[in-house]
Formats: sequence, C-alpha cells, structure tokens
Amino acid sequence: MRTIWTFHTASQMRFGWGAASEVGEVAIRLGLRRLLIITDSILERLGIVETLAASLRGAGIHHEQFHGGEPEPSLAAVLRALQAGHDCQPDGIIGLGGGSNMDMAKIVATCLTHGGKPTDYAGEDRIPGPILPLICVPTTSGTGSEVSSALVFTDPGAGMKVSCLSQYLRPRAALVDPALSLTCPAQVTADSGIDALVHAIEAFTAVDNAHYALPAGKTSCYQGSNPMADLAATESIRLCGQFLARAVADGTDREAREGMALAATLGGMAFSNAGVALVHALEYAVASEVHVSHGAGNGLLLPHVMRYNLPARASRFARVATLLGGDTQGLAEPDAAALAVTLVEKLTRQIGIPLRLRDLGMQPEQMARAAPRAGIERLWRVNPRRPSAGEVLEILQNAW
Repeated sequence: MRTIWTFHTASQMRFGWGAASEVGEVAIRLGLRRLLIITDSILERLGIVETLAASLRGAGIHHEQFHGGEPEPSLAAVLRALQAGHDCQPDGIIGLGGGSNMDMAKIVATCLTHGGKPTDYAGEDRIPGPILPLICVPTTSGTGSEVSSALVFTDPGAGMKVSCLSQYLRPRAALVDPALSLTCPAQVTADSGIDALVHAIEAFTAVDNAHYALPAGKTSCYQGSNPMADLAATESIRLCGQFLARAVADGTDREAREGMALAATLGGMAFSNAGVALVHALEYAVASEVHVSHGAGNGLLLPHVMRYNLPARASRFARVATLLGGDTQGLAEPDAAALAVTLVEKLTRQIGIPLRLRDLGMQPEQMARAAPRAGIERLWRVNPRRPSAGEVLEILQNAW
C-alpha cells in the first residue's frame, strides 16, 4: 500500500472580478519582458484580448498575439502556434481562452524550451525539465487547464486525441476572472461546465491513493484520491450543482459565473492530482469516430460510467448525490448512490447535453471500433473498477 500522497497546482493564482487586468503586474513579478499571447479570433473580436494587451502595455512589456486557436485543437493548429512562437522568441507564454487555447500555450512553451515536435511529448512524464513560464487566463469555466498538469490535442497519426501529462506543465500563474466568462455562449457554458463536473466526480470517486497501482519505476501526475484532492473535488461538485444550470440559463448571472469559475479551477486542481478515469478514456475513443466537444462527450458518458462504477464507490457516490442537492436522508447507501446518477442525468438534460451516442450520429459498428481505443492505461489505473473489453463495449451500447 502507498503511504505518501502529494498535491500540486499552479505556482500562484489570482481569482476575482478584474483579475485579468493584473496580468502586467504578474508578468513583471515573474521577470518577463517579451510575451506571446495564444488566443483565438472570437476573443479578439470581443475585446477580451485587448484587456490583457492594455495591461501589458501599461507595464511596459512587449507582446505579440496568435489568434489561431480552435476548439479541440488539431496538430496543424498547434504547429501554427509553435511557428508564431519561433517568430516571436518570447520569454513567456500567455494562454487566453478555453482549455484548448491554454493547452496550445502549454505545448508551445514546451517545444520552444526543449525542441522537437508536439507529438514527442505525448504520454506521461516525457517533458525533461521546466518550460517557458506560463500565465493562463481562462474565459470558459470548465477544463481547469489554468492549474493542471495536462494538455490535449488531436493527432491525426494516432487517429484520436492525445494527452501530455507532466508537472512541468503547471502554469506559473493562473488569473481566473469571472468577468471573462460573461460573453461565453450558453452551449459553450454547458459543455465546459459539465466537463468541470466530470473532472470533480472522477477525481472524487477515483481509486484510493493507498491502492493506486502504479507499476514499479513508473511515474505519473495522477495518484488516486487523497484528502487535498477530495477537498477540491467536493466543493467543485457542490458549486456545479448550485450554479451550472443557472449560468447556462442566464449568462449575465454574476453569482453563477463566479461560482462556476471557482468550480472549474477546483475541478482542475482535483483531477490533475487524483486523476480522471473511464469517462475520459471512453470520450477520447468516441471522439475518434464522431465529432463532439470534449465537454459534451464527457457529459453524455458520465452517468453511464457512474452506473458501472457504483458497486466500487457506493459511499462516495452517495456523497455526490448530497453535494448535488439530493435528499438522501433515510436512503440506504446503494439507493443514495444511484440517486447521484439520476441527478447527473437530470442536469445534463436541463443544460442541453446530448443524451445518447446516436444523437451524435454514432453507428453500432463505430462503437465496436471505438471500444479498443478506450484502453488507455493511465486512465484505467485511476478508475475504481477495471473493465473488461466486453464491459467497455457494453457501456458504449448502454449509452447508444
């Protein structure tokens, strides 16, 4: 049994309304003088990029901008961002936007420091040392990339999304400003918000750290559930239950926006220490066959994986039900745990997450192709139950 657990996050975080306008001060404190902002054209049109640019100009810091970010970033987009980095030669990178833009900033900072191709770093702990300082500024409330050790992009060579995991990917500073999410469209709010809930639930119901089966000589950012990750995960779940539907229904609801901004960051802290598991493994596999946003795919699959995992984590799922606002008083533990699934399904319907794989256009033969691709060991190690190949296909069939 393991007896030691650790906890990592961004080196510093500033949270609150107007935090983004302090980026110039943060950059000065980090000793940075030449920065590349990796963002997208939508945020440029909305004037959000200018909020950061004005702060940097006021601090006397030179910066350049790359506006080619895209959802679920392709390797081609990552390579274009990397070329912008080579042209700029910055001493630090700012990732501004959703998780996709922040993830692009992470891989650009990695390649500018250590050379090579983005695909060279896919997998666990393949980054050899510190990377260019990162400042991450989220504009959606979902991925938690501003505090996490992970990045994701789509590799056509692998035929699916690939991840890089390393403690070196954690930003030097995270500026979480709920004001930047006020213009986030309802569907993006829903997709990103359910992603935050998935992170928190998978982290909280992960295998215990004491029983996390990491092979000898293997290292990982993930380590199973532990007390610090549990604190972050449970508060994230509670906040999602209280504020996600409100934020989707009314994007100007400042209390809901602030609650979801905190929920996403806490979810990022939780999952990047405890880990994510079978929901993510299945989503990567499904997304290799049909187009779906990462958050929507995760949200669709979440209740089906929860139902599969119930026997192994009944007490924790019962707690999830309570955190989501369910009345578990007088319920036996298995019934309280099952209520958590019901509440998640209710929430996904309420915010417009697709309910079935067939709603995405997925065909039965595609499920048979996708199932083997879900066998991602770093994610299976975290899951409280280890599924057989037949069980993976059965979960997908139940979701169809």
